[in-house]
Amino acid sequence: AVRWYRKAAEQGNATAQFNLGVCYWKGTGVDKDLSAGVEWYRKAAEQGHVSAQNSLGWSYQNGQGVAQDLDQAVRWYRKAAEQGNATAQFNLGVCYWKGTGVDKDLSAGVEWYRKAAEQGHVSAQNSLGWSYQNGQGVAQDLDQAVRWYRK
Repeated sequence: AVRWYRKAAEQGNATAQFNLGVCYWKGTGVDKDLSAGVEWYRKAAEQGHVSAQNSLGWSYQNGQGVAQDLDQAVRWYRKAAEQGNATAQFNLGVCYWKGTGVDKDLSAGVEWYRKAAEQGHVSAQNSLGWSYQNGQGVAQDLDQAVRWYRK
């Protein structure tokens, strides 16, 4: 598969670029090389590939395959989140919740959690439930807390 991903990736196919990045990231069919994985993620992300954007954000947030850069992490999470990627929405919510790469803003964190939760993202549903239970970022509402915990 790597051979065909590489062939398509080198021709500019964003999905193949992302998939080749995953291969390098995991060491599937190639020697594991996080830096090479990140470079393929970047090529796909720059073409608007949402999973690549989220993966690039994660790489920057955690300093995996690239120097840690929280501003870049938020930038790439936001690009994917604004295109509706639930995982990126949750990740961006966590950034706002913790003040990672952005000013801490619990209300903004909750809004990104809500966007992801409404798409069925389990961790976002749990985080949203906790927020309602504890009145963090939203007014305390135990009925809403239970609603999100039950999803």
